[in-house]
Amino acid sequence: MASAVAAPSRVRAEATTTLRFIPQQDLVTLDPVTTFAYITRNHGYMVFDTLYGMDGAFRATPQMVEGHRIEEDGRRWDLTLREGLRFHDGTPVLARDCVASLRRWAKRDPFGGSLMEATDELSAPDDRTIRFRLKRPFPLLPIALGKASVPVCAMMPERLAVTDPFQQVPELIGSGPFRFKVDERVPGDRTVYTRFEGYVPRTDGTPTWTSGPKIVHYDRVEWRVIGDTSTATSALVAGEADWQEYASHDQLGLLKAAKGVTTRVLDSTGFVTMLRVNHLQPPFNNPAIRRALWGAIDQTTCMQGVVGADDPSLFHVPLGFFCPDTPMASTDGLGPLTTPRDPAKVRADLKAAGYAGETVLLMVPSNSAPLLALGQVAADLLQRVGMNVEVYAVEFNAMLQRRNRKGPVSEGGWSAFVTNWSGMDWLNPAGYIALRGTGETGYAGWATTPRIETLRDAWFTAPDEAARAALCRDIQLQAMEDVPYYPLGQYLQPTAYRSRLTGILDGFPTFWNVRPA
Repeated sequence: MASAVAAPSRVRAEATTTLRFIPQQDLVTLDPVTTFAYITRNHGYMVFDTLYGMDGAFRATPQMVEGHRIEEDGRRWDLTLREGLRFHDGTPVLARDCVASLRRWAKRDPFGGSLMEATDELSAPDDRTIRFRLKRPFPLLPIALGKASVPVCAMMPERLAVTDPFQQVPELIGSGPFRFKVDERVPGDRTVYTRFEGYVPRTDGTPTWTSGPKIVHYDRVEWRVIGDTSTATSALVAGEADWQEYASHDQLGLLKAAKGVTTRVLDSTGFVTMLRVNHLQPPFNNPAIRRALWGAIDQTTCMQGVVGADDPSLFHVPLGFFCPDTPMASTDGLGPLTTPRDPAKVRADLKAAGYAGETVLLMVPSNSAPLLALGQVAADLLQRVGMNVEVYAVEFNAMLQRRNRKGPVSEGGWSAFVTNWSGMDWLNPAGYIALRGTGETGYAGWATTPRIETLRDAWFTAPDEAARAALCRDIQLQAMEDVPYYPLGQYLQPTAYRSRLTGILDGFPTFWNVRPA
C-alpha cells in the first residue's frame, strides 16, 4: 500500500524536465527596474510579465492587457487587463498593482519618464482598468510600456512596487511564466527557475521576441555560471549544458564543427559599440578636437578586432547613431567615417584644434573579451594620430566606479571609455541615454547638446513614422557636430545550443516556447 502511494511522486520526479543554460555572466542585480544590465533583463522577463510585448518588427503588441481604448482626442487611454492573471503568491493582478509598478519604473526609465511628463493622471478606476489622462497625445504609449530594451517595465504587487526605485525589492514576486527559486540561488554559480503553473498565456498572436503566447515546456531552468568561455564551450560540446548564451567568436569554428550543436544569431540588432568621451575635461571638452578626431575612427578595424576578419557578415559598418536596418536609422552625415583614413592629416587637424599632448586616459573593461579587444584597437587608433594614450584596463565594475568621477585625470578622472549596447537601446531617441545632452545630470561623459534635446522632444509628438525618422536624421547630423561619442561599429553575437532543443525565439534569450526537439 505504501509503495502504491509513493509511486505517483516518483513518476512526477522522473518526468521533470530541466533546461541547463550558461548565461553571459553571473546574475548580480535581481530587480529588473533598478539596472540597465542585460543579464537582469533576461532574468526579469522570466519572473515578471509586461503590459505589452514587442514583436520582431519592433511594434508593441498586447501582453498582460486585453487591449486598450483611446478617447478624448488621444488624451485618455484605458488599458484593460486580461482575466485570470495572478502573481506567484496566488493574489490576483489588479490595476492598482500595475499603476504602482508603472510609477516606479518610470522613475528609472527615460522613455517612461517622458511618458509621465505627458501624463496628468495615472489611476485604476476599477480592478482591470489602467487609465492614463494625458496633457497631450502620446501615441507611443504602448511601445513605451512594451519595449524590450532596459530597464524592464515589470508588473509586480503594489506592496513591492512602492519600494524606492533606487533600491531593490525585498522579494521577487511577479506574474511571469517562471518562479524565481531564491532558496536554490548560489551567487557566482547557479540561479534556478521553475514553471509557474498558474501562468495564463495569451490565446492569440505569434510567439516572437517578447510578443505572443508564452507557453512553457520545461519544468525547471538552471542557469549555471561558467566564467571561462573555453570551459563553457567544452561543456556545451560535451552535452553537459543545453544552451550557451554567448558563443565566443574565436570558438565559432569549433562549435560549428561539433556534432549536435547549432549556432545562430538571435538578435539582428546585435551590439552597437562606442568610444565615449568626457566633455568636462581636456582634451575632449574642446569641440574642435572632438570633431577633428572623426578622421581617426576606423570602424572596420574596430569590428575585426572583436569578431575577426574571416566572416564580415558578423559586423556592420558604417554605424551611425541609430541601430542599422531599423526604422530610425540612416547614413546621412556619415561621410567623416567613410572617407579614406589619413592619420597624418588628423594629427595636423588635432594640433590646429588645440590638442597639446594632454594625457588621454582610456578605460577598458578587462573581463569582457569583445570590449578588451575593442579598447586595444581604439588605443592604437588614437596613438596613430599623435594622442598621448594611457590605457586603464580593469574589471567592469571597477571601471564603473572611476567613470563616476568628473575631475581631471590627475585627480583620478578619465578621458574616454569603450562600451557596447544592445542595438535595441539605439532604436530611437526615447530611452537612449548615451544620446541625451543634459550635461552633468546625464550619462557619464556629461555632454551638453541642447539642439539634440529639442529634436528629441519633437520626436515624441511627431505625427507619423516618416516624421520621426526625419527628426532622427537631424539628430544624427547634430551628433556628428556635437560628438557625444564615436560609434565604433555594430557586431552580431551568435548563441549556441544543443540540436535537441527547438523553439528558441529570436531576440534575447527567453525560455518560453523552448522544448525538446
